[in-house]
Amino acid sequence: MAHGSVQVTYTNTSRWRRRFGDYASLATALEAAGDGDVLTVAPGTYRENLVIDRAVTLRGPERAGAGSVRLSPPDGVPLTLHAPAVVRDLQIEGQDRAAPALLVEDGTPELAGLRVVTRSAVGVEVRGGARPTVRGCTVDNPAGFGFALSGGAGGLFEECEVVAAGQAGFAVRDAAHPRLDRCRVHHAAGAGLALTGEGTAVEAVGCEFYEIRGTGVQVSARASGQLTDCQVHRTSADGVTLDTDAVLTLTDCHVHDIPENALDLRSRSVLTLTRCTVSRFGRNGLSVWDPGTRVDAHRCEIHDSTGDYPAVWISDGACAVLDTCRVHTVPDALFVLDRGSRADVVDSDLTQIRGTAVSVSDGGTVELDDCRVREAATGAWFRDHGSGGTLAGCTIDAAATGVIVTKGADPVVERCTVTGPAEAGFYVSAEGRGTFTQCRVTGSHGYGFHVIDGCRATLRHCRTERCARGGYEFPEDGPAVESCTSDETAPQSAPEPVAAAAPRSPGLLAPLPEPAPAHAAPARTAPATVAADADPAPERPTARPAEEVLGELDALVGLENVKREVRALTDMIEVGRRRQRAGLKAASARRHLVFTGSPGTGKTTVARLYGEILHALDVLERGHLVEVSRVDLVGEHIGSTAIRTQEAFGRARGGVLFIDEAYALSPEDAGRDFGREAIDTLVKLMEDHRDEVVVIVAGYTEEMERFLSANPGVASRFSRTITFGDYAPRELLRIVEQQAEEHEYHLGEGAAEALLKHFAAIPRGPSFGNGRTARQTFEAMVERHAGRVARLAEASTQELTLLYAEDIPPLP
Repeated sequence: MAHGSVQVTYTNTSRWRRRFGDYASLATALEAAGDGDVLTVAPGTYRENLVIDRAVTLRGPERAGAGSVRLSPPDGVPLTLHAPAVVRDLQIEGQDRAAPALLVEDGTPELAGLRVVTRSAVGVEVRGGARPTVRGCTVDNPAGFGFALSGGAGGLFEECEVVAAGQAGFAVRDAAHPRLDRCRVHHAAGAGLALTGEGTAVEAVGCEFYEIRGTGVQVSARASGQLTDCQVHRTSADGVTLDTDAVLTLTDCHVHDIPENALDLRSRSVLTLTRCTVSRFGRNGLSVWDPGTRVDAHRCEIHDSTGDYPAVWISDGACAVLDTCRVHTVPDALFVLDRGSRADVVDSDLTQIRGTAVSVSDGGTVELDDCRVREAATGAWFRDHGSGGTLAGCTIDAAATGVIVTKGADPVVERCTVTGPAEAGFYVSAEGRGTFTQCRVTGSHGYGFHVIDGCRATLRHCRTERCARGGYEFPEDGPAVESCTSDETAPQSAPEPVAAAAPRSPGLLAPLPEPAPAHAAPARTAPATVAADADPAPERPTARPAEEVLGELDALVGLENVKREVRALTDMIEVGRRRQRAGLKAASARRHLVFTGSPGTGKTTVARLYGEILHALDVLERGHLVEVSRVDLVGEHIGSTAIRTQEAFGRARGGVLFIDEAYALSPEDAGRDFGREAIDTLVKLMEDHRDEVVVIVAGYTEEMERFLSANPGVASRFSRTITFGDYAPRELLRIVEQQAEEHEYHLGEGAAEALLKHFAAIPRGPSFGNGRTARQTFEAMVERHAGRVARLAEASTQELTLLYAEDIPPLP
């Protein structure tokens, strides 16, 4: 039934005479038509299911503005094509959720200017050997797929648009192989373009996939695709994904504004990128996983990450090649993880990197040739055993640290130049290795080459220039050095290798020797390092007698348990000294302590007195206190944390290193936190210099218990934990009385009782300050007393010194 008519124009003259006319339905018109005939449909709504099996032309009205032709049956497939027909300028509306709105099953039909508005399984479905040409068609199907092709189907889709889809915009599977030209897919709830199945192949040129509630382009299960001059942006998931032997080539494409990974490959997939741009992504710009997975990127740019993840991530045995690429304005540039993972980077630029430009860990390998790294916290970091590769002919400018090698990593670094590092040009620690040949460091604000004790690096024909703290810093049994020079010392006159170069600093924290005069440099001497402003060794202070310091400890208010613990330690040390003088073995007493308790309970004061006691007993050379916290140990850049921790430890040599709120070094959500590096460095220094520094870690009781349980290597270094309990109201009163006596005040009648009630009523929450609260209360009383007495014309001595209950500040 129709609300219009169909006019059939026959191409055969005799049939024109016999059958020309208007038909009330499309079905009767099609029945009367033959190959080559034209069916012009009048505006209206046609509730019919059409099957076209002849080479006819079915079109809407020729006159512009005449109205639309709607093909809208109540169920089933509105339009099915089996022949090379031409269908133009119709609106097709499907109501059946189990059927497509338009089905092309065979032939090479031409579809143009169609608008498919439906809530069906598929907007336009192409099956079997069909090869349609589809131009300027629009699909609006919020219930299912936009276009679906399967069973070896092909065809050309030109300037088509999917304005809404409940699943993929274009779904291509089972060896279908269409070409998409200047198509647009947006507001799809699945992928914008989904390819799956062996033999499936798509060529897309000038297409755009955006506002996708899912992945922009998805290729899987041996499917392949080739996209040229396409855009993928504003998705809710990854931009482009490849999985299970998928193959995809992107040329001159732009993937941007992606909340997750811009490009993600897994399970032996292969991606080739040429002149592509990836920008504004929330996770990785390029994420490559699994053995056999590979990406080749040529003349590409990855930039402007919006998240906190590496721009390029290679792991689980995957491989990547970056040739003449640019990576910039990202948290980290390239991370290579896991044995078998490999990245080859050639003639590329890595700039404006907030963290690490190149990170290699867990057995990964990287090859960087003729690359340029600029403005990074760390140029390259080889993190652990089995990780390595080669850096050749690279430059690293304006980084905090040029190259870091740690925990047994063993890279080869050749002909590389580090210019203007803030911390060090090359930094090797935690048993790192590495071979450095013909490398140069210029203008370092710290060291040129800094190699920590226990590392077995090799330096050949290297040079440092204008390094603020020295060209080379390493221990006596440190790296093997051959023919290395510095502008601070004479170059080596003999090229033979050095087994144990001298002079060298005997250890990181030992006093550094003065550099030998240039004219006296021996032939087998590696450059020595001395900071230009190095402080002379501090003089040994005069110690107070131990009993005098213990008397001061006893005079502290409260802390009875603390006093017992300190006296027990002191007695152990004193008896040990006496046994040694008597020729007996002395029990080994570990002197490092854990102080737990709330703020204001006297932990810092007791730590200072403990240092003095150990100095009086000749256990510590100076007994001074160096108080630090997380901000003093953890640097802003990778590599700087170890240096800060070493410097703090060095300042405490001969005394006590007191780390307040030590649990902050190991937060529960550590993630990329550098506190772990401070802990590792501290543990090693405590072992290497166990007789030179006493370390006390302090903090809240629960937090310190978690800190020690999460870091067993730290816990094993401490002999005991001393708990500082909260002050009772009477102890707080005693502190106020001491403060008053010290400042020549007295408590008037009733003031002591009022203070006891005041301290008992103060909430004991996290902000309660214990002794600090008592001192603040006294200061507030003095201030209120001054305001009261100042109003008197004349004040007696008693009025000037007595504090009363009315001077106690109100509770907050």
